Amino acid sequence: MYHFWEIIVNAYRDYANYLWHDITQPQWSSYFYALILVSLVFFVLEVVVPWRRNQAVLRKDFFLDLFYMFFNFFLFSLVVYNAASSVVVDIINNGISWLTGGFDLQASNPMRFWPLWAVLLLGFFVRDFIQWWVHRLLHRSDFLWRFHQVHHSVQEMGFAAHLRYHWMETVVYRTIEYLPLALLGIGLYDFFIIHLFSLAWGHYNHANIRPPSWITGGIVAGLVGLAMGSGSFDFAVVADPNWLTTLAGGLIGFGAGAVLLGPVMRIIFNSPEMHLWHHAKSLPEERRYGVNFGLTLAIWDYIFGTNYQPYDDAELELGFEGVEKFPAGFVGQSVGVPPLMGDDD
Repeated sequence: MYHFWEIIVNAYRDYANYLWHDITQPQWSSYFYALILVSLVFFVLEVVVPWRRNQAVLRKDFFLDLFYMFFNFFLFSLVVYNAASSVVVDIINNGISWLTGGFDLQASNPMRFWPLWAVLLLGFFVRDFIQWWVHRLLHRSDFLWRFHQVHHSVQEMGFAAHLRYHWMETVVYRTIEYLPLALLGIGLYDFFIIHLFSLAWGHYNHANIRPPSWITGGIVAGLVGLAMGSGSFDFAVVADPNWLTTLAGGLIGFGAGAVLLGPVMRIIFNSPEMHLWHHAKSLPEERRYGVNFGLTLAIWDYIFGTNYQPYDDAELELGFEGVEKFPAGFVGQSVGVPPLMGDDD
């Protein structure tokens, strides 16, 4: 018992120190400032090029969603999750070691000698696939839907709605995805890169914008081009990368992505148009358990037949039956299990 108590105390102390350092000594790998920067980018885009022009910039529940962003990203980890998850991880690792006679999750992963770009790519696909199934589970289980209704209580969509969700979702997602990612040897640095890209794409899916597919395709390929031109992530395209090769890589990547990825972006990646239907208040009876479950990638929905986008409708009514009676504030939505409202759609 003392062993677990020591883990809890150390986890609280380490995370509090990490968060304080993250805020007071910002650097490029800072979660705190990455969240702010990504959010500011999409806020500006919603002001400059809004999809729903009649929707207020400070839409319904905008400030509630901002609070959720920082609570789910930082405060929940500080208050309870980091300490509890450290204990669970210790139990899992020790349990696997005991059952297998000394198997080490980190030391035995198959990707220790892979280049970083390959680790990131596989880790991203595996994590997104796991999250797609977890997302389906949140809709299919009445018990879990009670928590997931917090996210679906959004009635006016915007980038900050991405992180309006019940704290229990963090527990469910992280618990299920931990073991596969640990087996692959995904470390903290790898997870940061994957998570940052997923964060930005999640903001995009929920944002009140609708850029052409050639632009999003160009941006994705442009990021890859920047990495290749700068020699990042173990890309070795040029012998002596510098700012010129980095810039050239980004420009070439953007152009290639606009032409090659543009026509297929909405099949490969999720989009605001597709995700809006996931939040639709009314769906056909045969789709009552939800549609378009992809978080970053849309390919899983096309593969498993859960894609649904009969037409583009910026003014689609959002929520669920009975959303008007759902708790309106953070405390009512997040303390305990919210009441089950309407059907699982």
